[in-house]
Amino acid sequence: MTAAVEGRTMTADAEDRDGTTRRGRRVGQEDVERGIASSGNALLSGPVGQLLPIGLDELVERAELLTRVDRKYVVPLQDVATLVRLLPPGAQVLEIGARRLFEYESVYFDTPDLLAYHLAARRRRRRFKVRTRTYVDSALCWVEVKTRGARGTTVKERVPHLLDERAALDGALPFVTATLAARGITGVDALQLAPVLVTRYHRATILLPDSDSRLTVDVDLTWHDGRRPLEMRGLAVVETKTGSTASAADRLLWSAGHRPLRISKYATGLAALQPELPATRWRRTLRRHLLAPH
Repeated sequence: MTAAVEGRTMTADAEDRDGTTRRGRRVGQEDVERGIASSGNALLSGPVGQLLPIGLDELVERAELLTRVDRKYVVPLQDVATLVRLLPPGAQVLEIGARRLFEYESVYFDTPDLLAYHLAARRRRRRFKVRTRTYVDSALCWVEVKTRGARGTTVKERVPHLLDERAALDGALPFVTATLAARGITGVDALQLAPVLVTRYHRATILLPDSDSRLTVDVDLTWHDGRRPLEMRGLAVVETKTGSTASAADRLLWSAGHRPLRISKYATGLAALQPELPATRWRRTLRRHLLAPH
C-alpha cells in the first residue's frame, strides 16, 4: 500500500511484516466523565492487529523507561498502518484481556496563574506537570509528576490513586510536594493545584525489537477545559520513547518526511482552547494540526 505523507510516500507490501521484501472555570468531575467517539477500531483492524502480543509485565520489565527521550509526531490516521507495516520483524503490541487499544484519561492540574503551563511555554528547564492518569479499561488510577532530567530526558514518578478521586489531589499532596522539591522546583504550593484540563484518547503500545524502545499511537484525542471540547480529527499522535539513541520507528518517520513536533497534550491543548495564552512554542503545531480544518 502507499500513503502520501507531506509530498513523500511510505510504501509497504504485505511481506514487510515478516522481513521478506484565558482561564475558564475549574474542570470538575462532570468533565472527567465525558465520553468520546471512537475511530480506533480502524487502527485495530489494520496491521496493529497482526502484531505479536506482549503482556504488561514483560513490557514493563523490558521497556518501562521512566527516564527517557520522547519524540512526538502528528501523523494522518491512514499513514499509521503503513508505519506499523514497516516496523522491523519482531515488533510486539501490548495485549491485555484480548484488547490491544486502551482508553486513557488524564486530568491535568495547575496553579491559578497556570505556572506549569507558562514554564513549559518559556521552555524553563525546571518545568513540571502534575496529572492523574486513569487506565479506563482496567479502572486503575495514578498520580504522576513529570519533570525534566539531564540532557532533555523526561522523568516520571507516580503513586496509586483512588479512581473516584481522580479530579482531585487531596490524598497525594505529600507525594506531589516531595517530588517537586526533590527535583529542585520551588515556588509551587501543591494546595493551589486544581484541575484545568481533561484529555481522553485510545492508545496502542508497541515494543520495538532489539532496542527495547516503545512506540505509542494515540487516536480519538479530545480535550476539555471546563468550557468547551476540542477534538483532533483524522490524526494520530505517534510518540517514540527511547534511551539515548533514536529508534527504528523514528528513522522510518524521518525517511517519510515527518519530523518531531512540539506537542504537549496539556499545553498544546490548553493553548488551542484558550487562545489568549502565549503559545509561540506550539504555534506551528496549532496552525497545522489543531486549528486548521481537516
